[in-house]
Parts: sequence; structure tokens; C-alpha cells
Amino acid sequence: MADQQRQIDIIESSAPEPTERPEPGPGPVPTGQRRRRLLIAAAVVVLLAATALVAFQWGTRERPAAGGNPRPSASPSADVPLTTAQIFETLAPSVVSITSAPTDASGTGVVINGDGTILTALHVVQGAQAIEVTFADGTRSAATIAESAPAIDIATLTPATLPTVVVPAVLGGAGLAVGDDVVAIGNPFGLTGSTTAGVVSGLDRAIARSGGGSINGLIQFDAAVNPGSSGGPLVNTRGETVGIVIALANPTDAGTFIGIGFAVPIGAAVAAGGDRQPQR
Repeated sequence: MADQQRQIDIIESSAPEPTERPEPGPGPVPTGQRRRRLLIAAAVVVLLAATALVAFQWGTRERPAAGGNPRPSASPSADVPLTTAQIFETLAPSVVSITSAPTDASGTGVVINGDGTILTALHVVQGAQAIEVTFADGTRSAATIAESAPAIDIATLTPATLPTVVVPAVLGGAGLAVGDDVVAIGNPFGLTGSTTAGVVSGLDRAIARSGGGSINGLIQFDAAVNPGSSGGPLVNTRGETVGIVIALANPTDAGTFIGIGFAVPIGAAVAAGGDRQPQR
């Protein structure tokens, strides 16, 4: 609008200024000059109308809502799901890698308490003479089995040394449904901090155990997991740990992932079922 007004000012200033005439009174205005004046006047009216319209529009945006309070500005919803990268960033400080001797078995765990308690799959540490955990900041510590629940393949570990900052995972899982997006974080084949994404494929699944019997009430998912992923967290799009990975289905002896993984729901894992067995 300022440019248009300036253009009008330039047009007006460029018109030839009237010179004094010896005649006693003004003569008739030439037709061409009268037309120019009418055009300039019309342009001014249009600009004023446009200015009023823009001012009205801006005034409408800034006008307070009923009651005198300004309208709230748009803001992201608290329910906006996290991306896979954001989920990993949220959980990474809570995930640990685990090695057991003398079997050299490896797996994953997740810190669930400010005292450093680690939740993992029992088969990762079962029968171990020595257990070592490595926290996300690189702190290494010996650990012992605090409790175990063989019926659901879950164990909790107590580390001897804690990092300077302990970051427990946020636990959740209420309302988990088939089709929900999930992320698995673990150390497959020793590749620490690996992250895969998928969906919940089924709920309340049962799998047969090699030693007989079955594990019931499991979450089935299709985020890739492999040996070394056991004990890692299964995470929803709110960054909550909803399960602990314990197994994968494979019709061959290869032991690699074909699209079906299983996790113990976090509620059952934390409670350690009804078969808590303190280790001596």
C-alpha cells in the first residue's frame, strides 16, 4: 500500500504546476487535465478503501474473543506421536547392554528405577557366573540377579556401580491395541543401540518353551529383533516402555528374525508374575 501511495504522490508531483495568467479569471479546464484529475481522485478512493479493508482484517485477527480474553494461538497437541528418532532419543539413556560369562551370552536391559534396577530377559543371564552391564554413558558394572520369574522369562538385575546420572524409562502400556506403532531398542548381534520400528501384530499370544510348557499373554510385534535384542524395551509412540522383548518365532534353526517377535507386557514384567524367585 505504501508503494501505491508513493506512486500516486509521484504522479501528483509530476503534473505541471499552473502558471499565472494575465487573464482576470480562470478559464475552462481542458478535457485532458480534467480526466487526469478524475483518475487520480478515483485511485485515491480505491487506496483508502483497500487500507480500510486491510485494517479491518488485521483488527479481526487481533480482536479479543467474547469475555475480553484473547484467542489462544495454535500449539502442538500433547497427543502428537513421537517419531522413531524421538523415541530412540528418549529411551537411549535407559537402555543397557548385558554380557554373561562364561557363556558369552549377550542381551539388552532397561533401567526401570532410580536405584538402577534393570529389567531383562531371564535367559540372557540364567546360569551366568558373572554378569556385566554397560550403561548408555559407557559406565561398566558387575551385576547380580535380584529376582527372576522363569514362568515369563523375566529377571531384574542389581548393578554394583551406577553412572553419575541414572535415567529410568517411563513405563506404560495401557490401551495398547493391535496396529499400534511400536519401536524395539536393543543390541542384536552385539550392534549396540539398534532401533527398529513396526506395529503390534497381536495381543495375548502364547509361545511354546523349549523345556516344555508355554508363556502366555504376550505382545506379538513385527519390529525386527535378533539374538542380542532379548531383554530390550518395546516402546510406544508416547515414549513409554510397554513390553520386554523375550523371543522371536522362526520355523528354521537359523534363529534370525522373520517378522514375528514377542514381548512380555510391562505390567507382568515389573510384577515378575506370580513366580518371583529371589536368587541366592
